[in-house]
Amino acid sequence: MQKFPMTAAGLAALEDELRHLKAVERPAIIRAIAEARAHGDLSENAEYHAARERQSFIEGRISELEEITSAAEVIDPASLSGDTVKFGATVQLVDEDSELEVTYQIVGMHEADIKRARLSITSPLAKALISKRVGDTVSVPAPGGDKAYEILKITYG
Repeated sequence: MQKFPMTAAGLAALEDELRHLKAVERPAIIRAIAEARAHGDLSENAEYHAARERQSFIEGRISELEEITSAAEVIDPASLSGDTVKFGATVQLVDEDSELEVTYQIVGMHEADIKRARLSITSPLAKALISKRVGDTVSVPAPGGDKAYEILKITYG
């Protein structure tokens, strides 16, 4: 079975989503299907077909989350240290072209959220950063051409 590295917070968020789908969404969609069936002819009942489609999505997501959470390998960034970038590290970078500073935490692929500065370990930037040190420069392919970043700071925890 494939293991999915993730932080404790990432696992908790997925477990919360799973609980919500099972306790709230699943019962609600069952009620919606029953209500739509009560309206009669199912072949032309758009509410019924929409509810069944939603049910299919919910059940698929539940299965996916159960698989991910059962194979999760929780890594505590606070227990890590060192002077190189590893899973769980928070890395402060500077874009060498624009001089803009950005900070990302490297997390598991199922908890990545670029809006929250959580970068998937499988992303090109994270792959380029792994094993690098403060002062190192990494180059990453981007749609507008390669982007170069210098590592300013690495923290754990």
